[in-house]
Amino acid sequence: MKIDLTDRVALVTGAATGIGQATADRLADNGAHVFYTDINEEGANASAAECPSGRATAMGLDITNREQIETVINRIVADRGKLDILINNAGVNTMKHRVNIDQFPADEWERIINTDLTGVYNVSHAALKPMIHQGGGRIVNIASVMGVIGARLQCAFVAAKAGIVNLTRAMAIELAPQGILVNCVAPGSTLTDGTKKLFYSEDSLMRERTERMLSHVPLGRPGTVDEIAQGILFFVDPDNSYTTGHTLCVDGGWTAGGFARDF
Repeated sequence: MKIDLTDRVALVTGAATGIGQATADRLADNGAHVFYTDINEEGANASAAECPSGRATAMGLDITNREQIETVINRIVADRGKLDILINNAGVNTMKHRVNIDQFPADEWERIINTDLTGVYNVSHAALKPMIHQGGGRIVNIASVMGVIGARLQCAFVAAKAGIVNLTRAMAIELAPQGILVNCVAPGSTLTDGTKKLFYSEDSLMRERTERMLSHVPLGRPGTVDEIAQGILFFVDPDNSYTTGHTLCVDGGWTAGGFARDF
């Protein structure tokens, strides 16, 4: 997908790997100068260095650290004069605590909610100051199909991603008068380092569940990070100027109701 982002300035969280890196690359490919941020600063540096267009700056960013977020936003505005696009991608899930809520550890709940939901608030809150001042901007929040349909054995992740879906709607309503469009992309199962550890490698933690999970996906396969990035590009396209408050499921048909193809 080709769009014109010439002279746009973008911030992508969680850009060291996966969906974040693919999105940052696509934004830069289309003309934006992109700030690749991640709690893994070394990874962000490596990803920015690999950016095909070279329109990239890397910075360390912990989205649970509000002071650090303010520093990063201030530096972006000082360096580039504005901030046009925010992609709230950074997030975590649980690997080993795939258990019912009565067994789910409280500290793991707090870790996931603080990162996946409060982190979106933290970064958006800071980024909105320059966007409101300049009279417009685009925010895309990354949720999950698990925030749309729910799922077993990951109560914190499901709650956080459902919160992002409705937070997106609230932000869209509140920020429309300031010319800021806020939308959400909800990926289905996607090939990333995390899902490979869980499902898509020979020694994955939940290999025995992979076929059963994919039976719910009409296309019969996980998505790629580039396929998710294309959905994000749709929302930041300058020509797409009348879509706000929407959640786009990029999920191979999962949420359309393609459950258990052998049913």
